Formats: sequence, C-alpha cells, structure tokens
Amino acid sequence: MSNTYAFAVAALMTAGIAGAAAAETVIKVGHGANEQYHMHRALLKFEELVEERSGGDFDVQIFPSSQMGPDREMIEGVQTGVLEMAVSPSSFFAGWDPAFAVIELPYMYPSKEVALDVLNGDAGDEMLARLENQGLVGLGWMENGLRHITNNVRPIKTPEDLQGIKLRTMKVPAHVDTFKALGANPTPMNFGEVYSALQQGVIDGQENPVALIDSQRFYEVQKHVSLTGHVFTVYIPVVGEWFWSGLTEDQQSLLREAMTDAAAYQQELVNAEEAGQLQKIRDAGVNVVELDAAARQVFSDQTQEVRATYREEVGAEVFDGWTAAVAAAGTN
Repeated sequence: MSNTYAFAVAALMTAGIAGAAAAETVIKVGHGANEQYHMHRALLKFEELVEERSGGDFDVQIFPSSQMGPDREMIEGVQTGVLEMAVSPSSFFAGWDPAFAVIELPYMYPSKEVALDVLNGDAGDEMLARLENQGLVGLGWMENGLRHITNNVRPIKTPEDLQGIKLRTMKVPAHVDTFKALGANPTPMNFGEVYSALQQGVIDGQENPVALIDSQRFYEVQKHVSLTGHVFTVYIPVVGEWFWSGLTEDQQSLLREAMTDAAAYQQELVNAEEAGQLQKIRDAGVNVVELDAAARQVFSDQTQEVRATYREEVGAEVFDGWTAAVAAAGTN
C-alpha cells in the first residue's frame, strides 16, 4: 500500500468517524445533587432510556454536583444555549415568573401523595406550559421531597424551639419568610457550602429531604433531625426552546416519555430507600424527632400568613387554582 493510498484511507476513516459522531445529538444535563442522590440515579435511567430508544441518535451526558454552576446559572445557560438541559428546584423559576412560588409554599399539601397528584395533573401541566415564556420547555417533575429540619442546638418539636436558631435555607424568598414566621434566623446559602458551614458552626442547622440529609452526610455534623415536612419540593427538568424546536415530533415524544419513565423509577427508589436512610441517620447517633399530625398543624397554623401573603405575589387566579387542585386531590 502506497503512502498516498494509506493517507487517503486514513482520511476517509477519520471523516467517517467524525460523521458518525456528528450524527449524535448531545444533551448535556446539569444538576446540583451528588451521584448518590436518587434524582441523579433517575437521570442515569433517563440517559439509558433515551440512548437505547433513539438507537444512538442522542448522547446524554450528565453533570452532577453543580459542575455546570449553581441552579440559576444553569437555567440561564439553558436559556442562552450554553447547556441543553438543567434539572433545578421549581422555586428558582419564580425568579422569572412568580406563579412558580406557589408550588413550594409551606404546608401547601396534606401529604406527598397529594402534591404528586397535583403536579402530575392538569394544574401541573398548566404550570409547565408557563415555562415557554422563559424560553424553556418543561419535561415533567422529579421529586426532591418533603423538607425537614436538622440542627445542633435542640430538638425541634414546636415553632418555639426554633427561636434564634441560625438555619440555612435555599435562596428562596418564600422559604426565608417561612422560617422568619417560625422564629428562626434563616440564612440563605448555596447548597454546596452547607456541609462545611455546619461543620465550622457558621450555621446551627439546615433543612432538606431525608435523602439529601443522607447523601450529603449532613447527619455527620448534626445532632437533631425533626421530621417537620414543612415544604414539598420538586425539580423541573427543562430544555431550551432553541434546542427543542430543532427536534422532530418523534424525538420530542421520546424525551418526554423517557423522563416520565425516569420519574417513575425515581419514585421506586424513594419508596424503597427512605426508611433505611432514616435508620442510618439514627444509627449514626442523631436524635430523630417524629411529629404527629397535630404537631405539624401547629407549624402550619403559624405559617398561614406566609401563604396568604404569597397569594397576591403569585396571583390570585394561579393561587386559587392551585389550592383548588390540592383540595380536589385530597378528596380522591
């Protein structure tokens, strides 16, 4: 084989490889949780389903632990074309549309099951449709979960027990207002800074779902966990409209269906693992306080004014529609 022919063959092979790679549509997915968290593992299922069902037309690449930046920056990246997809807490989208704040108001739902019914029903679909005004397309809902309080000062059994406790919250106005109403000293902070802040005593406590208290190992630097269930939080997987509009209808359907199946898989993980995670936290020597319905009602009553205040901010029509959906789901 002459050198000229060899070079020509090599060039053709290189071109073929490049062409095959170019045929794949890359979907970079950013989120803030670590690789042990159930949401990340559900996204791995999404990756598997999309690549398998598309016959390799898509290459899904997942970047956990805020590798693509904090949540707001990731959402902005999706809007501007830097990132194809972000999976961020619903509360961040309220920065563009106040209606999204209604999802995470304190004690909005009587149970997680009711919350999921609302989100996966007509009210949730209407909320996702509002993302179009942000240049985004929502693919559904992924659980973050019921949030609970951890701290190093005292067990939290009543709102009075929160007096003066410096508690990390998300940078979400409704969450900050909730803990002001409960008597704590809310301290907004980026998620990635929480462990070291607890370890160094910069803050007394934080609030997150059981699975994050476990996967982020917050229980290593906390003495008490109180199962207050004060807010139910979800993530919204969003893609940029710029990306979505370039897909065929079949490809769009494939992504939606894969996300629905991944969210169902996530529910299997949550339901199978939460009791064991709580036991692991107890075994680490942490005092776990379980609150009955009457005790949670005291917290709910003290945050009634927060919900009422946000009716105006969210918009009466949206707020009343959402609470009606909650009431209807609660009677099913």
